[in-house]
Amino acid sequence: MNPLCGRCNRVVYPTEKVNCLDKYWHKGCFSCEVCKMTLNMKNYKGFEKRPYCNAHYPKTSFTSVADTPENLRLKQQSKMQSQVLYKEEFEKNKGRGFSAVADTPEMQRIKKTQDQISNIKYHEDFEKSRMGGEGPPQHPQTPQQITTPAYQPPAASKNYHYEPEPVRQAAAAPPPSSGKRYRAVYDYTAADEDEVSFLDGDLIMDVQQIDEGWMYGRVERTGQQGMLPANYVEAI
Repeated sequence: MNPLCGRCNRVVYPTEKVNCLDKYWHKGCFSCEVCKMTLNMKNYKGFEKRPYCNAHYPKTSFTSVADTPENLRLKQQSKMQSQVLYKEEFEKNKGRGFSAVADTPEMQRIKKTQDQISNIKYHEDFEKSRMGGEGPPQHPQTPQQITTPAYQPPAASKNYHYEPEPVRQAAAAPPPSSGKRYRAVYDYTAADEDEVSFLDGDLIMDVQQIDEGWMYGRVERTGQQGMLPANYVEAI
C-alpha cells in the first residue's frame, strides 16, 4: 500500500516519492514551512520533523545565567559527582573488554566502503614501491664488520644486457552479473564518495537492494558503481 504525503495527506506513488524526516512527501510538497520554496535532499534543514530552507530555519537562543555563589556551589558539586561516577564506571568496566556492536545494514555499508578504500590504497602503495625501484633496506654494520678492503686491480669492463621487467597489466573487470535493471526518473549528484551520480533516463544495471531507501548498482552510461537512492529510480 502506498504511503500518504506528510503535507497534503494524499497517496504518494513511487515515481514522485521523497523519503525524508521519517515521512513521505510528494516532490512538489517537500517545501519550506514558511516561504513554501521547493526543497531537495541537499538544501533542506529539518526541525521537529518539518522541512525549512536555510533562511527560515528556526534559530535557538540561549539564556545567560549569572555566576552567583549558589550557582558556583552547584557547579562544583556537579563536577565532583561526575568525577565520582566516572571512577565508579571505570572500575566496573575494567577488564571487561569491548562490547559487541550490532551488524546493522548501515554498519555493513560502512565496513564495505572502508574495505574498498583500504584495497585501493594498498594497490597504489604497491605500484609506487614496485615502479620506484626501491632496493632492500641496508642494515648498519657493526665496528667488527667494518674492514679495510684489500687492493685489487681494476677488472676489465663488462657489458651487461639489462632487460626491463614487463609491467603487469591490471586485471580486467569481471563481466557484469545478471542483476535487476532500473531507469532513473530524476537527476542525482553523489553526496558521498561511495555514491554514484546519474541523469534522468540513465539505465542502472546490476541493482542490489541494500535497505528500504538505498540500492547499489552500476550506471550503464558512465560505468561507475556505487550507492543510489531508491526513490530516484524505477524498475524496468
